[in-house]
Amino acid sequence: MTLRSSRSALALAVAAVFTAAALPATAQQNINLTLASSHPTTWLPIGLMAGFFKNDIDRQLKEDGKYKITWKEAYAGTLFKLQDTMEAIRDNIADIGYVGSVFEADTMPLSNVTFFTPFTSGDMGIVTRTLDKLQRELPALQKEWNGNNIKYLAPISIETYHVWTKTPVAKFDDLKGRRYNAPGPAAQWLRGTGAVAVDGGLPTYYTNVQTGVTEGAISFYTGILPIRLYEIATHVAEVNLGAMFSGGIAVTADKFNKMPKEVQTAIVNAGVAYTAELIKQTNANIDSSKKTMVAAGTKVAVFSEGDRARWAKSLPDIAGDWARTNDAKGLPASTVLKAYMDEIRKAGGKPLRDWDK
Repeated sequence: MTLRSSRSALALAVAAVFTAAALPATAQQNINLTLASSHPTTWLPIGLMAGFFKNDIDRQLKEDGKYKITWKEAYAGTLFKLQDTMEAIRDNIADIGYVGSVFEADTMPLSNVTFFTPFTSGDMGIVTRTLDKLQRELPALQKEWNGNNIKYLAPISIETYHVWTKTPVAKFDDLKGRRYNAPGPAAQWLRGTGAVAVDGGLPTYYTNVQTGVTEGAISFYTGILPIRLYEIATHVAEVNLGAMFSGGIAVTADKFNKMPKEVQTAIVNAGVAYTAELIKQTNANIDSSKKTMVAAGTKVAVFSEGDRARWAKSLPDIAGDWARTNDAKGLPASTVLKAYMDEIRKAGGKPLRDWDK
């Protein structure tokens, strides 16, 4: 070999080394996923799903380096409405999203146990961790998700409920004759009070009150703030009806089962992290939401413990009726009810009414 050919061979070898170093060892595999919700991102749980939850999945996959998700996102009912959240994930209209069990009385009745046990606990952290635990441990609750081709990932819970009204409500007797929006099974909370419940969800409240369909809504501070209902329902009665489990973030089971293990792990881990973040940020935002409303002119009346007790006592045995009805269908509602109440008491909750007794 001549000197010139030796130099040429060396130059080619060096070039090859630098070219190889400049290229990734393996190209990232792209996965397309649709993330969606019937509710807007201005509602904190959905804002955290679109931000914290999604970003945590991306962070984990970036560290792993093998896979990358290209997200398509749809919120505020642009892909499906609040009555269709379960079907949308079940049928893979969206891959991941908010499944509102609160709107699924027929297909997910057991997951609605909190809505049939008002005045149990106003501590969102206790209620969220309790329901998350039960969803993962009780086969009957797991079946409501798995049986609908849905894999449960994380709870979406709500801080304690109050009543927003156009006219003042300062005591139990003031409820009589009024019409209030209440989501799904929350209508049970007005039985025996003299008030009338009208079904609805956060996206419908403002229009209903503005047009006179209702005179207010049973809701919560961090939900009312973004929909600005306080502008027309300028009074809030702080009743502390209790924190509630309204559903969860879920993924289409068929789609999830076909994903690479690394992607599955990232999604599950993000759900666990989301749970803690939701509790943390909700508690931080309750006071700030209230301050914003008060600054805008909202008048706050706090129900006395005596009036709260009157309200709780006025209710029929809604938990017992719910349990017996579902037991008769072959669903272990009584078991779920007892497990829920026991877990709440173990966690330090002090129910105003022991619905399992």
